[in-house]
Formats: sequence, C-alpha cells, structure tokens
Amino acid sequence: MKNKLTEEFGEYVFNDNVMQERLPSDIYATVRNSITMGRHFDKDVAGVVANAMKQWAIEKGATHYTHWFQPLTGTTAEKHDAFLSPDKEGKPLTRFSGKELVRGEPDASSFPSGGLRSTFEARGYTTWDPSSYAFVRGTSLYVPSAFVSYSGEALDEKTPLLRSMETLNTQAMRILRLFGNTTSSNVIATVGAEQEYFLVDEKMFSQRPDLYNCNRTLLGARSPKGQELEDHYFGSISPKVLAFMEDLDAELWKLGVFSKTRHNEVAPCQHELAPVFSMCNVAADQNQLTMDVLRTTAVKHGFRCLLHEKPYAGVNGSGKHNNWALGTNDGFNLLDPGCTPAENTQFLVFLMAVIKAVDEHQDILRASVANAANDHRLGAQEAPPAIISIFLGEELTAVLNDFENGTIYQGKSTDFLTKYAQVLPHITRDTTDRNRTSPFAFTGNKFEFRMPGSNQSISTPNTMLNTAVADALMEYADLLEKSEDPVAAAVRLIKDEITAHKRILFNGNNYSEEWSAEAERRGLLNLKTAVDAIPVYKDPKNIELLKKHRIFQKNEMVARADVALENYVHTIHIEALTMVDMIHQSIIPAVISYQNDLLSVLRAKKELSLDLDSSMETLLLEKIGKLTPVLMQSIQTIENLLADDHSHESVLNHAAYYRDNLIPEMKVLRDAADKLELISKESYWPFPSYSRMMHGIR
Repeated sequence: MKNKLTEEFGEYVFNDNVMQERLPSDIYATVRNSITMGRHFDKDVAGVVANAMKQWAIEKGATHYTHWFQPLTGTTAEKHDAFLSPDKEGKPLTRFSGKELVRGEPDASSFPSGGLRSTFEARGYTTWDPSSYAFVRGTSLYVPSAFVSYSGEALDEKTPLLRSMETLNTQAMRILRLFGNTTSSNVIATVGAEQEYFLVDEKMFSQRPDLYNCNRTLLGARSPKGQELEDHYFGSISPKVLAFMEDLDAELWKLGVFSKTRHNEVAPCQHELAPVFSMCNVAADQNQLTMDVLRTTAVKHGFRCLLHEKPYAGVNGSGKHNNWALGTNDGFNLLDPGCTPAENTQFLVFLMAVIKAVDEHQDILRASVANAANDHRLGAQEAPPAIISIFLGEELTAVLNDFENGTIYQGKSTDFLTKYAQVLPHITRDTTDRNRTSPFAFTGNKFEFRMPGSNQSISTPNTMLNTAVADALMEYADLLEKSEDPVAAAVRLIKDEITAHKRILFNGNNYSEEWSAEAERRGLLNLKTAVDAIPVYKDPKNIELLKKHRIFQKNEMVARADVALENYVHTIHIEALTMVDMIHQSIIPAVISYQNDLLSVLRAKKELSLDLDSSMETLLLEKIGKLTPVLMQSIQTIENLLADDHSHESVLNHAAYYRDNLIPEMKVLRDAADKLELISKESYWPFPSYSRMMHGIR
C-alpha cells in the first residue's frame, strides 16, 4: 500500500535520492564527498550536475532558475533567468551550464553593505552551496547560494555561517581524537528553529496602515480579553486555521522541510510550527523558506501572517527558539549526558566549551539578536531578558558543583510521575525542568537559544554561537594535546573551567529584580536595547575572535554593525511616519466627527428646554478635550524630531537619538490615541480593534 505522506515528501527537492538516481555513480560520489567533507569539485562535475538538475527541474514544471541567497536585509533575494536560450540559428533550446549553476552575478551595490560597496562598485557574485539542496517552487529552480562582493567580502548571512560550521568541525574533531574516537569524520552543528507567528484576517490587515507598513500595531487599545485565561495555548485549533496549517505542512513537506509540530500558542491568534533538526545552514535556508511559505499560504486562506516579534502590545510576542546541538556524521550526539553524566568526561568537555563560549562572548550573542523589533519583545511574557545566562537544571548543576568541589555525585533516584493513578502508564521525571525565562537553556541533549526574534534569520546567531564554541574547543585542544594523558588533563580542566565560568549559570526566574541585581554583581552584561548591543560588533575582542577563525575581517564586522544600526534607524523612522499619518488622516477626523455628534446631542438637549441630564456628553467632551491637545503636541514633537533627521555625526548617534527621544514620544502619542479609542464609539473608530483582530478568526 502506497504512503502518500512519505511519497510526496521532498517531491520538489533535488535531494540525495534524486542525485543518486540521475547522476553517474562517480559524479554522485564526488558531490556526496563535497557535501559531507566540505571539498570543492571541478567545473566538469558541476556541468554534469547542472544538466541533470535542469532536466529534473523542467520535468517538475520549471522554466527558470534562480540563485537564492540571503543578503543583509534579513530576508532572501532572487533573480530569475529562463532556461531558454537561442542557438546559432536562433532556434530555442534549454541551457543550464555548470558555470551558471556555480556562479551568478547580481548587483551588489543595491543591497546593504555597510560601506563595503559603493554605487559605482556594483558587481557581486552568488555561488552555489551544494550542501543545501536545490528545489523547485512555482516555475523556478531555486539554487541555495552564498553572496560575496567583487573583492571577496561576505555580503550575506550564509557565507559566515558556512565558515563557522567548518571551524567548529575542525576544533570539535580535535577533541574527539583526544578521546580516542577514530571513526567519526566530522562534527555537525544541527538546529531546529521553532517558528512562532500570528494570523490576522486579511480584511482587517488591509484596514491597518501600521500592519501593512510595519507588520505590527503602532496603535491599539487593550482588548478586554487578552491571554489571561491561557485558554488558547494548545487549545483546539479552529477549522479555518487548521485548514491553513494542513496546506502549510503539505507544501513544506513537498519542499523537503520536516515540519513536525503545529499548535496554538499563548496569545490569541498566535501559533507555532516546529521542524525536525537539520544541518545548521540547511536549517537556516529552510527557516527562510518556511517564513515565505507561511506568508503565501496565509493569503490563500484569507489571512495575513504576522512574523513581527511583537505585533500586539500586552500579549506574548513571537520568538524563534533556536535549538542547537552537536553531532558526529555517524550519529553521536556530543551534548547527550548519558545515564551517568558525572562520569562522561567527553560530554563535560563539550558542555564546558558551550558554557565558556556563552560566558566569554555573551556580548556578541546578544548583538546577534538585536534589532528594533526584538526590543519590544525581550524581557517579559515568556521572552527572555537582555541579560544572557545559562539554565542547566538541577542535575547538571549538581554534577558541576560536585565536580568543582571534588565530591562524588550520587545521582538522583527515579521518580515516577504517575504513581498514584494505577491506570496510567509509568513515566519518569526528566532530569531537568524547563525554564521559559532563560535565554540559553539546556533541554536534555541540546541547548535552546530563546532570544532570536520570529522575523530574523537564524544564520547570524548560529554563526556567532558556532564560532564562540569553536574558540573554546580550540583552547581546550591546544592544552590537552600537550598532555601525556589527555583524559586526566580534561578532568582537571573541567574543574578549573567550572570555577572560571559558573557566574553565567542561573536556574531561577530571569524576570526577577533580584536576578538583575545579582547578574550585575556577577559582572554579566545587561545590553538592554539594540542600540546598546549592536556596537559590540566593533569591539576589538570580537573582531579578533571572528578574524582568528576566518569568519570576518575587521571591515566586515564594522559594516555589519553599521547595517544593523541603519536598519534600526529606518525601522523607527518608518514607524513614526506611519503613526503620524494614521493620526492625521484617520484618527483626528474620527474624533472630530464623534466630538461634533456629542455637541449636537448636547445642543439638542438644551434647545428642548427640558430638564435632561447632559453630564455624560459633557464628561466625554471633557475627556476628549484633555486628550486631543496631548495628541497634537506629541505629533508636533515627533515631526520636529524627524526633521532633525540628518544632523547626526554617525549612525550610532542617530540610532541613540531615536531611542532616547523619538521612541518615548511615540509612546506618549500612542497612550493618548489608545485612551481616545476606549472612550469613542466603535463605529467612529477608523481601525479594527485589538478584540476583533485577536479574536476574529473562528
């Protein structure tokens, strides 16, 4: 009996099965070796692959091909070229050469570069990433690619990620060889990126300039019902949303994305999709693809998908929990503690490398998730705060404490959670709880980096994490390789490293004021906003780290900091302009209309010369009369701040100016507008309310 689910999975992907079927055996072996070992192959091999890829894609309905890459815009880019070309006599034929597969040539000057490229220096190159499978979508063959400048600088998210994976593999293999592993040939960083998102009715979306300009609500009074009852979380999925999710999964599966879990999230109209782990760069590509499929599928079902980190004030924002693990090519999870973690020295070395990496490079990890949108999310409602710490759970914390103190860890007795209900199967308690306030939590055999925002690429956070861990492993390997007994030396190393880096470990409530004070006492960083965090890209220690491992040169680091700050400035500028336009063009006319109608009622009551109570109308008019001057003054202040837009010495000063002046004034404006919404009759208000948007999908 045929299984449609497994037969259709990867139907539109030029994956390993397709390559094995369509490529000569020697060519297939060369390509597989390139994917697993990271080795180049020559143009003749590329030509054979390109021809097979073209024939397969045309059979799938493709007429074009595109190098699909990730510039510094935070999204993807593509330029489509037809397979169709004329021969010498002008007759049509289909062509896709090895050169066209391996290299494309887009305009590099039109993408953010932080000054690396000028307008008159337009040439850039895309180059095929063989380790991430090509796929057909619509009528185009998509070739996952890296993007570099004419002078070789990385202008994208993928290039540094691939570099970080290579250096992590090199250093991790040194450790494995010291522990006697002679069978594994490489170490792979794997990622499973949980994707949170909101859905909103498309008609309501189209009535909100803030949603279609900024992907979040800039104005909006609180809904009487938010997420207080917690009845949406894991609740029954509405038929309309379920139909959307079914189509979403079907398309993702055909594109080779292992979409595994779907459920309602905490906030109304918030949902989550979780995939199976993939190799780091593949996971990054597939997450970008997932976000695009989310958007297009939502439109087909009459929705819009909101991927902003905080679409609605007062309820949960959306993150992208980055589940990161290390494994070997032959199937060993290097972060699996086993049954006796206290005796698993190899595991403890890798665990300590991660702890050391996060402690020493907390600044660059924080910067990797910093943007204007995430500033709204971090610090509340299940999003971690800006202070980075590691949650290990009770057992591993006890293991490390005993290791440091030279005592023998006794272990924990098995605890059956269902022992008082005999009808239920016995299940045992996990060795660690979950801490949803922790930025970086160990969850059994992996780490969950909870800080990345829902709309950002996971490439940069994983580039920084991979590199930081590789740096720690390099230091360990340099030391242990000099020892006659590396395992015994590793035991001493682990003890010393626990003492050196235990300040980063915290299992408690990361939201508490006590933790904030304690973190400061420990010397941990608290980079509260993106403007605080992004400049650390330029710190000498971070430049040295990335340069040492050949991830970035200094000019590339400086450029990325400037690009991120420019993005911050542009985001706030667009939001401020949108907000002012919404007030001027819609809210002020609505309030005036409501005010005039109240005055008409008041005059009519007086003209009747009856003893009619008019206190309600008077009170409402008084409230409006107090709020409208605040509204107008705030608009004037914002317009003045925006007019002062070009008087800043640097992009950092500009971003800080917006953070310290423009954003606080936008909050004043919103507060006044939201209060006006609450006292206005709904029929007068020009925008769909929070209640309608968050509870309007049934």
